[in-house]
Amino acid sequence: MNTTPDKKQFAPATQRNREAILEVLLQVLPANGTILEVASGTGEHAVFFAPSFKPRQWLPSDPNPILRDSITAWAEEFPSQNISHPLDIDVELPIWPVEKEALPESSIFAIVNINMIHISPWSACLGLMAGAGRILPSGGILYLYGPYKQNGEHTAPSNEAFDESLQLQNPEWGVRNLEDVIKAANAQNLILHKTYQMPANNLSVVFRHH
Repeated sequence: MNTTPDKKQFAPATQRNREAILEVLLQVLPANGTILEVASGTGEHAVFFAPSFKPRQWLPSDPNPILRDSITAWAEEFPSQNISHPLDIDVELPIWPVEKEALPESSIFAIVNINMIHISPWSACLGLMAGAGRILPSGGILYLYGPYKQNGEHTAPSNEAFDESLQLQNPEWGVRNLEDVIKAANAQNLILHKTYQMPANNLSVVFRHH
């Protein structure tokens, strides 16, 4: 990531994937309720997506204070009335702040999580699933985006090389097996709704809370 003097961070992949992701989000996110983005990163996705979902509120979050500052800076440069102030959410905590102070949890109908579970420990994926299971109402949507292995195998040489580079940075990181992610979701009453093939050998994976 790159930084500017006004605290905005840049993630180059955002420019490449945001339109393809938005196309899927417009198809799968509920017509009502707040959209909670978990691990919003730089905030570039939030400011790009939010205007397309008015009057629904887009609620970004990130546990990293530098990235929360970046989200705020991006939202100041590209203001949209439906972007909320970013929350500090650590997915591994047993109760997220949004459950007790920011919004009535019943108002969150969708959770969006982009490029997180492969650059965090497996416990973060489990925490994400547990939080989604607690917060989402029946019929609520959990949307994931990123690279996945399928049946234990990489889907492209580029993903295999990426996986190796991630594990060199942190042995707890790595491209996850889609079947393991689905199993973790099912344990929280999140049922696979649909997968979408995305550019650069990524997937959009959509779960519905049962």
